[in-house]
Amino acid sequence: MGKKEITDLKDFLDQKVVKYNQPSFIGEDPVSIPHLFSKKQDIEIAGFFAAIFAWGIRKTIISKSRRVLELMDDAPLDFCLCHTEADLKKMEKFSHRTFNDTDLLYFIAFFKSHYLKYSSLESAFFPGPGQPALYGKRDVIENGLNRFYQYFFSLEDVPARTKKHIAAPQKKSTCKRLNMFLRWMVRTDERGVDFGLWRSISPAQLICPVDVHVARVARHFKLLQRKQVDWQAALELTEALRKFDPCDPVQYDFALFGLGVMEKY
Repeated sequence: MGKKEITDLKDFLDQKVVKYNQPSFIGEDPVSIPHLFSKKQDIEIAGFFAAIFAWGIRKTIISKSRRVLELMDDAPLDFCLCHTEADLKKMEKFSHRTFNDTDLLYFIAFFKSHYLKYSSLESAFFPGPGQPALYGKRDVIENGLNRFYQYFFSLEDVPARTKKHIAAPQKKSTCKRLNMFLRWMVRTDERGVDFGLWRSISPAQLICPVDVHVARVARHFKLLQRKQVDWQAALELTEALRKFDPCDPVQYDFALFGLGVMEKY
């Protein structure tokens, strides 16, 4: 791709970022779920469920996420830390696609275990200042996601079926939903779609969420050559987007998603 082609494509994608990275985007997107809350931990838990549920029709994703929060009395942190057995009974028969009540109960057990020790979910992905060697590397997200997978399933009696709901680069997954969650937690700008709650890493280190829609658009614009939609594809696309903005490559997720889903590019 020549210099002029790169400049023209950047200008085009920048326009699409402005179009879709707007408060008006929030209401019909799963990111609306964490926006229901103001407490950091509630945002994290609500956002995590919304991200994990994010496959299929967005309206259904939002509806199912809201249902989980209703079952938690719209106080996710308090519920995870202080629930009773009777409270957990309310979770029976919940389902969203292949995610069911067994999975939900394990997620709640994990959140209880984690938040009894730590004040933020950030530490589940990225180690504290006692392990600074992880920072500054391009593979910080890969390490963080693999670390999270091991940590998330470190409780006793993990249901085997639940492991399919958490992706990891070591499993060759594109990790679309977790990368989207990290975008929400790490990115920040004046438009207010993403939260910018986590400061251990910078937006420059994020990896672009990739699904079949984003991959299709990326191939159309020759930003992605890889045929498989996997972790290597996510790395390849992100590296291409860094040429447009090395400090915030994942802002172009708004453009690629909008073109693929909204405009059926």
